[in-house]
Amino acid sequence: MPSPEPGRPVRSDARRNRDKLVAVARAAFAAAAGTVALEAVAREAGVGIGTLYRHFPTREALVEAVYAAELDDVTAGAPALLERLPPERALRAWMDRYAAFVATKRGMADVLRASVASGRIATPATRQRITAAIGAILDAGAKAGTLRAGTDPEDVTLLLLGVFLSTSGEQDPGRTRRMLDLIADAVRA
Repeated sequence: MPSPEPGRPVRSDARRNRDKLVAVARAAFAAAAGTVALEAVAREAGVGIGTLYRHFPTREALVEAVYAAELDDVTAGAPALLERLPPERALRAWMDRYAAFVATKRGMADVLRASVASGRIATPATRQRITAAIGAILDAGAKAGTLRAGTDPEDVTLLLLGVFLSTSGEQDPGRTRRMLDLIADAVRA
């Protein structure tokens, strides 16, 4: 969100508008096979295009905000899942959430590639955050005796990336789920 003047709080309606724009854009990018019209995002969010551009001066700025929100949700989700589920089920549920994150990125692929190339999005930092979330679940599972001790979370990250790359555009929508089940089975104790 653009920074308010120093000492001046962000208006609650401005924050709500920004959050609504990001939420609508997340859904639109996840569902889109092609380019998402920013006018459609603004309309669906119930704001004018000027409000969208006040918060996100470029398409890239909106995509980067959606990407950041998705990444925050994915990485923050691991501890919450571990509070509710046994580690082996938390891992599988987390992998489903990560798959949804990857699906959302597909609708933003061209802009994300440009953002990565320009350095506005650091892929090593993203991968570290994903690997740390996996590591937390694997550690909890090793302590509980339900997931294999000594499993390198980076290996699991690479397996997941391989699944997502190989099933991109797949005609069988169940294939990703089946491959994620195989990874979950591979790390069980």
